[in-house]
Amino acid sequence: MSETLDARRLLCPLPVIRTQDKVVTLSPGARLTVIATDPGVLNDIPAWCRINGHRVLATRQEGREIEIDIEVGGDES
Repeated sequence: MSETLDARRLLCPLPVIRTQDKVVTLSPGARLTVIATDPGVLNDIPAWCRINGHRVLATRQEGREIEIDIEVGGDES
């Protein structure tokens, strides 16, 4: 299962909050692509993933848009 979260034009901490809200609706092993324009997500989302047991699979940046692929871990909190 793969989902996409559009967090463009949102500033910190909203991209992380929206990511957290979305992840709790997904099953372990699901994949989520977060699309954002706030460069803070390059540090904030990987840090949040480490703390909450999720895994960053890939990070891409093209222009202002940043995409972060996450695999949901067993702890969706």
